[in-house]
Amino acid sequence: MLYIPPLTDINTMRNNIKSIGFLALTAIMLSACTTSEKVEVLDMEKVRGEIQAMEDAYAAGEKAKDADAVAAYYSDDAMGYSRNQQPLSGKSAIRDNIAKAIASDTTGNYSVYKVVDLFAEGNTAVEIGSWTKFDSSGTEMENGNYMSYFQKRDGKYLCVRDMSTTTSPAE
Repeated sequence: MLYIPPLTDINTMRNNIKSIGFLALTAIMLSACTTSEKVEVLDMEKVRGEIQAMEDAYAAGEKAKDADAVAAYYSDDAMGYSRNQQPLSGKSAIRDNIAKAIASDTTGNYSVYKVVDLFAEGNTAVEIGSWTKFDSSGTEMENGNYMSYFQKRDGKYLCVRDMSTTTSPAE
């Protein structure tokens, strides 16, 4: 024979199911309302200013023929990718390459670096920039573009990777 529970048992069961459903729905809704970590909103103009100041210091170091001032742009574990040469690994190798280039320049030429585009999030930034080389009288000689990847370490951006190109045809 088929057992049919009394009506009060069925109503109790329905109420229990409704209560469990209500509690589950409430738990889901409450968990959706919790916030995860606060995401720091970067002041992109401030970051752009910091990166441009680094580019200006780099150019000033080149003009002053101060390889250490130029190398301050880089992290110790930086990699430099320049046109027509093998990649340079480490700040020391980059600094030595800069010192060699500075020592061989007797023309008084100088470069200007400008931030063209900047992407930043958290403690990293990627800069797309342009460079222009001038002779001592201020006449443009050559120009090109570069890309630099920065990490903020101890509160200061440092270049970890950079790559440059020229718009001049290959020689």
